[in-house]
Amino acid sequence: MESNAQQKGLILDGRHTPQNISLYSFCFGIAFGGCLTIGYFSDTIPQLGIFLAALALFHELEYMMTALFKPDLISLDSRYLFAICISVLLKGITEFLIELYLFPSIKSFRFLKYIGFSVMVIGQLVRSLAMWHAKSNFSHTIVYHKEKDHNLVTNGIYAYLRHPSYFGFYWWAVGTQILLCNPICMFGFLYALHRFFKARINEEEPLLIRFFGKEYVEYKKKTPTYIPLID
Repeated sequence: MESNAQQKGLILDGRHTPQNISLYSFCFGIAFGGCLTIGYFSDTIPQLGIFLAALALFHELEYMMTALFKPDLISLDSRYLFAICISVLLKGITEFLIELYLFPSIKSFRFLKYIGFSVMVIGQLVRSLAMWHAKSNFSHTIVYHKEKDHNLVTNGIYAYLRHPSYFGFYWWAVGTQILLCNPICMFGFLYALHRFFKARINEEEPLLIRFFGKEYVEYKKKTPTYIPLID
């Protein structure tokens, strides 16, 4: 027999009931608020607090958008979210703390913090808009078979960017490292993300041409990616 809490979906059991989704979002919100408070009140590491708040917000928006449009695929322990935590959180914080201890002056370039924050915000905004406009057509993984409800989205943010979710994540990740004044991670992310998205786009676009034919070919010709060195 299930307990009343289990029947009502009030525990973190992996199910995505409205109650659990609200609870997960509440936890993300607490993390966001706490980190933002650190960023606002800290005199020594304000950008670290903002970075952690941005990471919490990123995960919250990813979770909520997927919960809205693809609740059957949502997962808190997906490899996608886990990879983000490992690559952005651990590498970014490690470099930041080491350089803060050895070369504290390089963490005080205010204009870099402003540039990084602006790039990060633009990246997050574009990615969230991409998920919102694509709705159920959005997927975190490459789709190899066209579903009945799979449509080519060319309106909204997709009218200006061919792969806005990739553009958004690319610049969000790079922006976080500019914000932290992390030169090693910044160039490392530029290289790694370029390789990743170039390979992914090269694999995905032939499938889209197979799914949508001339319609996608024409869309591709007139709509850029705005990701460096990726046509």
